[in-house]
Order: sequence, then C-alpha cells, then structure tokens
Amino acid sequence: MTTEAILQTGSALIAVWAKETLTPEPNRLDAIIEPDDLLAAVTALRDAHWGYLSTITGVDLGVEAGEFELLYHFCAGAAILTLRVRIPRDQPVVTSIYSVIPSVSFYERELIEMFGITIEGTPNTDRLFLPDDWPQGVYPMRKDFNPADA
Repeated sequence: MTTEAILQTGSALIAVWAKETLTPEPNRLDAIIEPDDLLAAVTALRDAHWGYLSTITGVDLGVEAGEFELLYHFCAGAAILTLRVRIPRDQPVVTSIYSVIPSVSFYERELIEMFGITIEGTPNTDRLFLPDDWPQGVYPMRKDFNPADA
C-alpha cells in the first residue's frame, strides 16, 4: 500500500471528528480535532491497527494566543497522521488516552510537568525531569517561563 493510500485510510478513520485537515508534506496529514473528540479518534486508529503513537508534542502558542496545542503523532510506515488539539491556556485540561494506549504515560507526565497541563484520568502524575523541590506553578516549557522563578 502506498503512503498516500495509508493516509487516506487514516483520514477516513477519523473523518467524523476532523474539523479540518492539512497536508504539510506529501507523507503527512494533520487533523484538527476538538479535545472532547480525542479519545474517540485515538480509539478508532487503535481499533483499526492504524500505525502506532510515536510521540505527543506540546506547543505553547503564547500568552497572546491564549492556547496550547497538543500534537498526537501516529506513524504507519512513512505516513504520519497528527491529531492537533487546542486547549485554553488558562484552563489547560485534556482527557488521558492511557485507557487506549497505556504506553502514553511518559508523554502525558511530560505535558503535566513541563507545561502545567492537567491530564484527566492519567494514572501516574509523578515527576520525570524536575527536582522534587521545583516550585509549584512554574513550567519550563511555557513561553513566559522565567528562570528566575525556578
């Protein structure tokens, strides 16, 4: 199956939840979905055995934008399907996908620790990188992070 055909299959699997799709490169498909649809879209990909979750990338769009964007990257061969989920910066909450993909725990913990995003339903919120005495409410991957606050 060609990369294009693999992406078409992935697109069809999540079509009901995709508000918009983009093709930033020939082997990539980005689908913008609502936070409430994340678990259903991930479940559809998993149930169809469409690739694997490669990583989750957190992006702080800045104080002015007032949003974070979470990128859930799925790979199948050379095909990359990214679920793009925007959440408000002042109430950064998203549902865990741990019940569908248990290996996601590491990525979800990173979002919690480095961005201050609440992951509802994730079973493990232990720190990964920052020392135990790191100040509460200080998140080093936010654009407005000030090292003097640490």
